[in-house]
Amino acid sequence: MAGPLSVYDIAGRAMAAQMVRLNTTASNLANAGSVSGSKETAFRSLKPVFETVRNGDAATVRVKQVVSSQVEPTRRHAPDHPLADANGDVWEAGVDSAAELVEMIETARQYQNVVQVLQTAKTLTLDTLRMGK
Repeated sequence: MAGPLSVYDIAGRAMAAQMVRLNTTASNLANAGSVSGSKETAFRSLKPVFETVRNGDAATVRVKQVVSSQVEPTRRHAPDHPLADANGDVWEAGVDSAAELVEMIETARQYQNVVQVLQTAKTLTLDTLRMGK
């Protein structure tokens, strides 16, 4: 990164990281309950991996990668399902809907906290400019 980071840079990057987190959670919830004909092709929840990025005394965050969860899909016997394998089984997505909802609430709150940081920085900047008049 070139030059020092401002509070706006840091907050903007934090908001971008939270948006990736929120989008992966939304994708997981959208695919909860989906089924596949094999364990290998069944949907697995997605999780962003964050890393700290330092610039002098300041630090921010970025998404290093998005990985698939290690939660195994669930086998369900459904011989009448069109995707059923030779044994009559389908594989349900490895998504814990309750945990994903908690993740979504936590992400929304953290995003809201960063918005509040930006609002405070804006107010302080405007107050400082008014002092110069």
